[in-house]
Amino acid sequence: MDTFDVIVVGAGPAGSTLTHALENAGKNVLLLDKASFPRDKTCAGWVTPAVLESLDIDINDYRQHRTLQSISRFRIGMMGQSPVENCHGGVVSYGIRRYEFDAYLLDRVQSRKQLGTPVKSIVRENNLWLINGQWQAPLLVGAGGHFCPVAKQIGSGPGKHETVVAAKEVEFEMTPAQAKACEARGDTPELWFCRDLKGYAWVFRKGNFLNIGLGREDNHKLTDHLEEFVQEMKQAGRIPGDLPDRFKGHAYLLYDHAGRPLVDDGVLLVGDAAGLAYTQSGEGIRPAIESALIAAQVILDAPDYSALSLRHYGEQIAKRFGHRSNERETAFEMPDWLKRSLASTLMRSHWFTQKVVTENWFLHQQIPPLQIAV
Repeated sequence: MDTFDVIVVGAGPAGSTLTHALENAGKNVLLLDKASFPRDKTCAGWVTPAVLESLDIDINDYRQHRTLQSISRFRIGMMGQSPVENCHGGVVSYGIRRYEFDAYLLDRVQSRKQLGTPVKSIVRENNLWLINGQWQAPLLVGAGGHFCPVAKQIGSGPGKHETVVAAKEVEFEMTPAQAKACEARGDTPELWFCRDLKGYAWVFRKGNFLNIGLGREDNHKLTDHLEEFVQEMKQAGRIPGDLPDRFKGHAYLLYDHAGRPLVDDGVLLVGDAAGLAYTQSGEGIRPAIESALIAAQVILDAPDYSALSLRHYGEQIAKRFGHRSNERETAFEMPDWLKRSLASTLMRSHWFTQKVVTENWFLHQQIPPLQIAV
């Protein structure tokens, strides 16, 4: 039986960032994941300069052998309307491939890694978590995404009580003919909001790679919405006419609509396992990274791993990301028809699409990089 200080389940950005921070502080950590890396991961895949700064990533070093698409413009519209295009006057974000990005973060981890290993059993005995009957630790961290087995263990797993965003997307390397036929530009991601405001689609080019997808809170007829969008983009010449057949699906929770508890005795959740994706954009990478850094600091400062000692994690998450909407008092709820009418007008505005949609909702430029020394 191998004993560790902490066992982290999930080797994506949240899990690898947390493990890296804890090992630098001298903790003995085991990092588990059911997948082998590098692995394909469905994700539009962009990161802001704030994320790279928090991770202490050298941009020039990273892009030597990996995709790092500079973004300086956005093309935004509502489906059925003409889009507006805004220039931000410089690089405001970067496109990455999760296949490369996740592997890069994982390669920085020196702790023991148990990859290609599904979690088959979680048992708690004598204040220790026993995983698969092989490894034990007093603290278990769930970093395994929406379907994380650790979240399920503490009653936070998926269920009908959760409002889930379902998405389908594809990312592939274009042939020379496809690249020539694709009018979407690498420095200009395209965002197209659904008419009922329950989701949005995107076209995101990263060099010769193209990512296309659509996500909705109401996943009824998700495939139909996606197929309609793809056909519109093909007819407009934004994307090639011959795409791969298989779009991959995934799910996640938006921060304002998630109700998962973040801690319990000897357990803590980070990233998508905790339901931390930004409510307006659905972005999960920055919340994953920042929640991992916050968790590392709380773990290192905690006198023990009781829920009482770990409660500071939830307090710090609320301080960083705000209180969830279900924790606030709502005095007035705007009718859907009025929201749609206003949105149609606002999405034609250069000021609104640049200052609110991109700079606030998607880039979060109003929030400085998280600086935590661990």
